[in-house]
Amino acid sequence: MAVMAHSVVWHTKAVVKLIPSRTITSCIGKTCSRALTSGVAANTSTSSSFELLGQDYPRDDYTNLKGKITSKVGKNLHNQRNHPLWLIKERIKDHFYKQYIGRSGTPLFSVHDNLCPVVTTEQNFDSLLIPPDHPSRKKGDNYYLNRRHMLRAHTSAHQWDLVHSGLDAFLVVGDVYRRDEIDSSHYPVFHQMEGVRLFSGYELFKDVQDGECYQLFEQSSRTQHKQEQHSMEAVKLVEFSLKKALTKLVTHLFGEGLEIRWVDCYFPFTHPSFEMEIRFQGEWMEVLGCGIMEQRLIESAGAHGKIGWAFGLGLERLAMILYQIPDIRLFWSEDERFLNQFCVDHIDQKVQFQALSKFPPLTNDISFWLPTEGFSDNDFYELVRNIAGDLVEKVVLIDQFTHPTTSKVSHCYRVTYRHMERTLTQDEVRLLHAAIQTSAVHELGVEGRF
Repeated sequence: MAVMAHSVVWHTKAVVKLIPSRTITSCIGKTCSRALTSGVAANTSTSSSFELLGQDYPRDDYTNLKGKITSKVGKNLHNQRNHPLWLIKERIKDHFYKQYIGRSGTPLFSVHDNLCPVVTTEQNFDSLLIPPDHPSRKKGDNYYLNRRHMLRAHTSAHQWDLVHSGLDAFLVVGDVYRRDEIDSSHYPVFHQMEGVRLFSGYELFKDVQDGECYQLFEQSSRTQHKQEQHSMEAVKLVEFSLKKALTKLVTHLFGEGLEIRWVDCYFPFTHPSFEMEIRFQGEWMEVLGCGIMEQRLIESAGAHGKIGWAFGLGLERLAMILYQIPDIRLFWSEDERFLNQFCVDHIDQKVQFQALSKFPPLTNDISFWLPTEGFSDNDFYELVRNIAGDLVEKVVLIDQFTHPTTSKVSHCYRVTYRHMERTLTQDEVRLLHAAIQTSAVHELGVEGRF
């Protein structure tokens, strides 16, 4: 369940439908801490397959994974002690462990933070009731190893498998991958936390007066407030549990006196669905998405006779708000001036982030005529990232022009370069920009106006 203004799944609208039964190759139990055998090889090799995390994957017409991205796979920033993403994860995990205790006195929620980021398209889409023609499946928005395997676009890709394994309450934390625009708040790799809790009728109604008179399910019509299978009493109690749990969580992270509001929204795998916004430093900011899980998803995973909620949040988003970190690239920095600020004696110790000296930017424009078909902005952004990596701070489309005679379309992009730890030279940027121009012609089929 992802936020952070990325355009997949938790921010999409679609007509959902019941998926047929199918076999999913599960990644549960696989660890992903092994180093890449060769990230560069995955980018440059012309062989019919490539290796990632110790597995061979055949290439096909959907393969679009390049070396700059494969070099990030297996880094697991959320598991690196005293990294800001680790710190956020540990604070949330500790909160859930202390707030929710099972009957045996152990934590109710299990935590899964080392599941393999390579998943099947069935796990990433079909298991979540996302239709085959849904735009979130587009090759231009995702990183595909081939038509069947991809880097997960969200931690929700593990939801069906974990419910199917018999778990009723769990958190999933991991790195997720999406092709996207380039600016200070977007990066092709970021980190999410997914939370799920299921209830039996007894668990939901046991503390309600005359609770034995109520039922989880009924046959009625779907409305904006409930699914057709759910009783209104059950939905209201699950919604109350969800909003109470998330209100406690953000209060734990941000402190008492926090203003919170709920906004109705749409997600393919929950109904009703909500986004939480908090008022922080005078502005309303969205921090997470959540909702009542689609009963069809729960039933298909084998958890019959239960109802549940799910939520998803972006760790970078929370960290950038809490610590006022201005640029998402900083999370990948190995600069000790950044990392040492998060070396704490206790996970709830207050951290006051001190901004690093900001080195001057250098900007260059690039203009070209688009091919007649097959061009997308994300393809160009991905090409820029693959060549210049984290030296690129931002790419903005500043002009579009259609030739009155030929009807050819021209785009002009402004590329801002800035190193996070030193000053870039004009010669360095000139070489990078020339490489981008050359690659755009050869790889994207554009006609340069350089």
